[in-house]
Amino acid sequence: QVQLVESGGGSVQAGESLRLSCTASGYTTSNKVIAWFRQSPGKDRESVALVYIDGGTKYYGASVKGRFTISHDNADNAKTVVYLQMNNLKPEDTAMYYCAAELLRGRNWHSGGFAYWGQGTQVTVSS
Repeated sequence: QVQLVESGGGSVQAGESLRLSCTASGYTTSNKVIAWFRQSPGKDRESVALVYIDGGTKYYGASVKGRFTISHDNADNAKTVVYLQMNNLKPEDTAMYYCAAELLRGRNWHSGGFAYWGQGTQVTVSS
């Protein structure tokens, strides 16, 4: 059973940084893909960043490119940790941030077509 647990959210001022973590356990497929999404009240879910764990390829949503960096630590076979380093945060980055794993076949990652989701961690940025 795949479990995703996010952590690292909090409240910061504009211009500050946060690092989110997503710990994926039980995720043992050979082509692991983990992504970050965010959603704020009244808005659609937005794709933030994605990483292919084995190949290292990374993608970013347009609104975060250049400010956010996704990375991972796969040293432990039992779990994979994916980080989202968020720099120069803006009030519009305020949202619940979720990680997701296992992109469903035929789905574009921006659509949110993932098999597994975490519970989310809240990020609040004040001006």
